[in-house]
Amino acid sequence: MSTPYPFTAVVGQSDLRLALLLNAVSPAVGGVLVRGEKGTAKSTAVRALSALLPQVDIVSGCRFSCAPTAPDPACPDGPHEPGPGALRPARMVELPVGASEDRLVGALDIERALAEGVKAFEPGLLADAHRGILYVDEVNLLHDHLIDLLLDAAAMGASYVEREGVSVRHAARFLLVGTMNPEEGELRPQLLDRFGLTVEVAASREPAHRVEVVRRRLAYEDDPAGFATRWAGDEHEVRARVVAARALLPKVSLGDTALLQIAATCAGFEVDGMRADIVMARTATALAAWAGRTEVRKEDVRQAALLALPHRRRRNPFDAPGLDEDMLDRILDQFPDEEPEPDPEPEPEPEGPDDGPEDGGPDGGPGGTPPQGGGPDVPETERQPEPDAADAPEAPEAPEAPQSPEPQPSAQESAGPEQTAVRAAEPFRTKMLSVPGLGEGASGRRSRARTAHGRTTGATRPRGHLTKLHLAATIQAAAPHQKARGRAGRGLVIRKDDLRQAMREGREGNLVLFVVDASGSMAARQRMGAVKGAVLSLLLDAYQRRDKVGLITFRGATAELALPPTSSVDAAAARLEQLPTGGRTPLAAGLLKAHEVLRIERLRDPSRRPLLVVVTDGRATSAGNAGGRTDSTPRELAGHSARLLQAGGVASVVVDCESGPVRLGLAGVLARDLGGPAVTLDGLRADSLAGLVKNVRTAVASTASTDSNRRAA
Repeated sequence: MSTPYPFTAVVGQSDLRLALLLNAVSPAVGGVLVRGEKGTAKSTAVRALSALLPQVDIVSGCRFSCAPTAPDPACPDGPHEPGPGALRPARMVELPVGASEDRLVGALDIERALAEGVKAFEPGLLADAHRGILYVDEVNLLHDHLIDLLLDAAAMGASYVEREGVSVRHAARFLLVGTMNPEEGELRPQLLDRFGLTVEVAASREPAHRVEVVRRRLAYEDDPAGFATRWAGDEHEVRARVVAARALLPKVSLGDTALLQIAATCAGFEVDGMRADIVMARTATALAAWAGRTEVRKEDVRQAALLALPHRRRRNPFDAPGLDEDMLDRILDQFPDEEPEPDPEPEPEPEGPDDGPEDGGPDGGPGGTPPQGGGPDVPETERQPEPDAADAPEAPEAPEAPQSPEPQPSAQESAGPEQTAVRAAEPFRTKMLSVPGLGEGASGRRSRARTAHGRTTGATRPRGHLTKLHLAATIQAAAPHQKARGRAGRGLVIRKDDLRQAMREGREGNLVLFVVDASGSMAARQRMGAVKGAVLSLLLDAYQRRDKVGLITFRGATAELALPPTSSVDAAAARLEQLPTGGRTPLAAGLLKAHEVLRIERLRDPSRRPLLVVVTDGRATSAGNAGGRTDSTPRELAGHSARLLQAGGVASVVVDCESGPVRLGLAGVLARDLGGPAVTLDGLRADSLAGLVKNVRTAVASTASTDSNRRAA
């Protein structure tokens, strides 16, 4: 087994280290979610934490880590006889993003259960993590059905495995730690709230700190054992301090003043529910025990709020987590602490073997007092204030281009000046768009698909390990062979060939690729604000339905992939907010860019079906970089590009942004070329009176019927 990187050798990241240590002192705090950019020691710190946890006393031979003093009465390996236990190190169990359900909760041998009535159960990762740490790297990429199982186990402290009436239950109480990069997508609100604390981490911009990180990492890679030996003293000190804080924790007093501070803080920041109050109380108590005190002070409540509230204040996926510290101080100042009795001075912390920056210094790392915002030697990452979109100057109103069957470029388009990005209108609830047919993509909430969860639609022979038994089909397959198999008693004689896997139908997530017209014609009459609001609404819908999203914009002479397909809808919203307008309309270039992006994504993820959403008024005034057909008009090139997408089986929707009393209906023509429906901005609203075809297949049939009638006429 490789030597882990020492926890105390992590440079900086004081908030991250403190949050992990508080959970080591009081596992009831509820775990830690670590958010931050790649390469910031998130995984290194989490994996190193297990070495600081006290050893666990377990029943000898129990696969579910029952405590000898209080064994689980429902333990599958029980009942346990009283007796001495055995000590083992606390486990750090890692849940891979691509793990199966059976790997997480355990596997039950259905064949033996039906034929022999024996509960042959193989424990999963939840059993391994009991009384230890369950670590999920890239937790925001975890499949929905695994997240549901984690939520159930975290809420009940137990794991249940149900297979056609056969049930197994075992205790599963663990410290849940997750790491994620927000650029790759956000967590579901239900799971986000299950994490007691959250920490934002970023790489230091101070050269001296970065040098120390590189120096320590290279020393560790050259000699892991020797490097760990150098830090063994610091590791022992922190481990002893964790044990002492655990012993002191029951003696810590949480007074009425501290409770009022906690309640007022949660109410002042309008946090939903009561979990935040409970987590803050537990965190503040753990902070006092970690500092060696027996009463909770205002600084403990303040630090607890900074760790427990930021991720609970988000109202939608486009809100950045954070906390107004000035407001926090104003709330806490309303309830001043009573004069505490003087505590004995804490023992000075030993110096580390390497006098590099941030070794038990003012940053409040494992060797000091809890940080209150970082010491002078820990530079905060400078955050530039984001410009208020409301202060952005709006684009000057320009007259509409002359209306004609083949529109000519307006003066605004031909001049091609870039206009300032306008603010998006308020988002709204949209009607649902879906892809026709039955897919097999990742679970989500948009289109019909064969999934591991959902309503049962049939049965088939299992491919590999049986996961969902179709009981009726299994009995039907076994029944004709009972006499030949010598059945004598009441039970059926079941063989492996009789087992049938249940086929289930649920919903999948899709790749929603937005192609947004940002040309000068879209800026006329300030339509771009409404267009951005509509796209923002569709992005919010994509977040709720577990889709991947991508963003293509076209204007002037080119089309640009503003955001490659990703699970981060807030990244798409940020790119959309900054989108300027102006120039001519290379519609064909935008459609061809979409064709290229979808072709590449089909190779990367063939099971995820795409939905193309084209947001435009249908004008085409420039061929752009659509390529080589000089004998065709921009409108003809756009039609050819659209039919290319239709021939590839891409489901499409056109959001018609044309306004004014005179309409050309060019977006409807584009929709027919794409083989999908067209919907106006008003018709996109879920509460509008205008009807929207939910399924693209209906629009395809309607288009085919219209074309047939025209040919007959």
